[in-house]
Amino acid sequence: MTERQVKILAAIIEQHAEIAAPVGSVMLANLFGVSSATIRSEMVQLEEMGLITQPHTSAGRIPTDAGYRLYVNMLNDAENVNEIPKLDRGARMIESRVDTHSSHADRAIRGAVDSLVELTHNLGIATIGDELYMSGISNLFSQPEFSSTDHVQSVARLLDNLEPWLREASPNEPLNVFIGAENPIGRNSGVSLIISRYRSPYSDRSYIGVLGSTRQNYSKVMRLVRHAGMMLENRL
Repeated sequence: MTERQVKILAAIIEQHAEIAAPVGSVMLANLFGVSSATIRSEMVQLEEMGLITQPHTSAGRIPTDAGYRLYVNMLNDAENVNEIPKLDRGARMIESRVDTHSSHADRAIRGAVDSLVELTHNLGIATIGDELYMSGISNLFSQPEFSSTDHVQSVARLLDNLEPWLREASPNEPLNVFIGAENPIGRNSGVSLIISRYRSPYSDRSYIGVLGSTRQNYSKVMRLVRHAGMMLENRL
């Protein structure tokens, strides 16, 4: 991939997350200061690589799971995973909620989840001992991607099986991102699971994270989920 193709892919992903619609060549041409024909040529190549696709009803493009995966890998490579964004409003909200309940681990974890729900507009999840705490389910189903009954049922099946899957699979990275069909359960649900593993009074493999549409602000959400896990491990 050329440097420009990487930037165009990132722009398509970020614009799609913002507008919830396919991204057209005119918008990108204005963004990059080149002709629409140049952008369309680059889009064709990105489509041939399997990184974007063209919905039948639109001239614009949307990212594929493979496109999201490449983008997320680039974010991981670029970010210092040990850096805590002390001055970030979202980070401060999580810290405040955790510190308020630091003497009660279950309340602190719930507070961190509730903060993630408010900040990311996704469904928030966390393991508390043998139980799975969930908050913000209406956020998930209010997204335009989940307007069909079949889609909702697929997501519901994923939620039903999420806690036993986490217990069995025990993802072992500090931050784990499962995009769309990468999810071992609910492969057709069109969601991304972003979770952080941390040590808590309940387990060395406690998890906190969010479940949302594949169309989301990965940079922001990954940073907040990672920060929530680090805060809980440091405070509890």
